[in-house]
This record gives sequence, C-alpha cells and structure tokens, in this order.
Amino acid sequence: MINAPIEKVWTIFTDVNNWDTWQKEIVDPKINSVFKAGTTFNWKSNGLTITSTIQTVEVNKMVGWSGPAFGAFAIHTWYFSEQNGKTVIRVEESMEGWLVKILRGRFQSTLDTSIVNWLNYLKIESEKS
Repeated sequence: MINAPIEKVWTIFTDVNNWDTWQKEIVDPKINSVFKAGTTFNWKSNGLTITSTIQTVEVNKMVGWSGPAFGAFAIHTWYFSEQNGKTVIRVEESMEGWLVKILRGRFQSTLDTSIVNWLNYLKIESEKS
C-alpha cells in the first residue's frame, strides 16, 4: 500500500530513465522510445545486463514486460489499483531457463528480495512531497 495517488506512482514507475535515482539495485536504465507496448529498455539489476520488451500497457492499471537475462527468460507483470486514494501494487513474475533450473532456490530468493526492495523503494519515492 502506497500512500500516494495512482497517477503519481504510475508516473514514477514508468519513467524508466530515472529508475536509478530511487531504485538502488538498478544501474543505467534507458528506454529506447516512449513507454508503450513494443518498446525496449536496457537496464542492469543485481549485476545482470537486461534488455526488456514492454508487452502490455494499460495506463494506471497494468504493465507487462519480458526479456532474457543470462541463462534465463523473465516475464514481469505489475498491476496497479487504487483504494481510498492510496495505490496498491500486485506483482507477478516468472523465470525459466537452464540456469534457473540449476539454481532454482537461489533465483527464487533473489527474485523475492528484489521485488520487495523495488516496492519499498517505489513506496518511499512516491510518498515524498
């Protein structure tokens, strides 16, 4: 639960080029066009260089992207909803690939921690005046 209007949270979240100003695990984010389906963006997270493709965008409601990372392929879907003037975000993520199979426990733990951190950083940034 983020104590900020959904429009503010959405604006921060979709400003890919500035993710590294509030998200400490992301380095060098760069979107290659406008934030819409079909657009790619490059970023580094937890030491991995990633190129993701936005698959779906519903303004203030949902974003889905996918992309390969070393030995894996990930799909991320973020759902935004508003409750009493506050924003609720639900995240679904899946990963597959040979490296994921070999290191399943480590990948799951890293993924869980990363999502919790991302949501906490987004909450902090969105709740600033």
